[in-house]
Amino acid sequence: MKKGYFGDFGGCFVPELLMPPLQEVEHAMSDIMPSSGFQQELGDLLRDYAGRPTPVTFCPTLSKELGFNLWLKREDLLHTGAHKINNALGQGLLAKYMGKKRLIAETGAGQHGVATAAAAARLGLECTIYMGAEDVDRQLSNVRRMRLLGADVHPVQSGSRTLKDAINETLRVWISNQATTHYCFGTAAGPHPFPTLVREFQRVIGREARAQMMEATGRLPDVVVACVGGGSNAIGMFHEFIKEVDVRLVGVEAAGTGEPGCFNSAPLNLGTPGVLHGNYTMLLQTKDGQIEPSHSISAGLDYPGVGPEHAWLQKSGRVHYGLVKDANALAAFTRLCRTEGILPALESSHALAWVLGHVAEIGSGKTVLVNLSGRGDKDMDIIRKALDGEGE
Repeated sequence: MKKGYFGDFGGCFVPELLMPPLQEVEHAMSDIMPSSGFQQELGDLLRDYAGRPTPVTFCPTLSKELGFNLWLKREDLLHTGAHKINNALGQGLLAKYMGKKRLIAETGAGQHGVATAAAAARLGLECTIYMGAEDVDRQLSNVRRMRLLGADVHPVQSGSRTLKDAINETLRVWISNQATTHYCFGTAAGPHPFPTLVREFQRVIGREARAQMMEATGRLPDVVVACVGGGSNAIGMFHEFIKEVDVRLVGVEAAGTGEPGCFNSAPLNLGTPGVLHGNYTMLLQTKDGQIEPSHSISAGLDYPGVGPEHAWLQKSGRVHYGLVKDANALAAFTRLCRTEGILPALESSHALAWVLGHVAEIGSGKTVLVNLSGRGDKDMDIIRKALDGEGE
């Protein structure tokens, strides 16, 4: 496979001024990341600071209702509340080894921003977060957390004022500050080497889950499910199972309201190939190549593109990518709360909703593992408004 590509997808389509820092990151991946010193320090941080390993949790009530065994990989139990801390600690530590003084990052739902702010504080680095103004409004609790952790948070007013525009702004800032600054990219997308870098730091999810399911059940799960926005939690979970042909892999995109003519966040199902944020992937775009607005009740899934490895996994047929509407994600959120006492993030609720909507297809007696990528504390205001009929 050509360097930086996953089949036809990937690459590095950026201004010439961004090539030096990207090449610097690529060299750090080959020279620093494999070293015993780096791996030891990262392992200590993931264990003693982030709280790894996260458990797998059996859901007895839902399993009885559904007729198959439902397990959750509990990334929601990590410090800062989501899988994002795995990547933030990894890139933050790599930046420190590279001699950088500051981390900059984009964020949508705010979890990557919180994780980056926490990692920067722990590692003694400065931190600046760029967040679409729309997402600032709907994720104020995470904005407060970032600022308490010492980060400067800059609302981005351009474009759709969401994650896409936050990424644009962060890339522009990086061009002018590359000598002292590392861009802690938050998902498995963007220009090479970011899709590979982020996947490598998130692979810990799948490695743990595979071993834990073998220990708990004596076999691999029949179905593994994860939500997909940019795709970091999903690729982290899927990667350890890709060669296991008897394990069905399902990624779940956000269909928005599902109404005709309304926006969604499902480029794999409803998009076409194109270039966004430095990589060739599946996008929501017009026939003229203009990026269309995306929508999901979940800010973390509200992105018009997807990581290129997911585009390749879909094209190759190895992973099935399904669609879930806002209303079904809300229903799944409520059902998990009331049956198992767990409050999932709205992102993760999409993955659970796919399972709840495909009970007959999955079949009785099977074992299903859902990656619970984050917890729902950040979504309380959105959920209250939605359930009260005040919002989306």
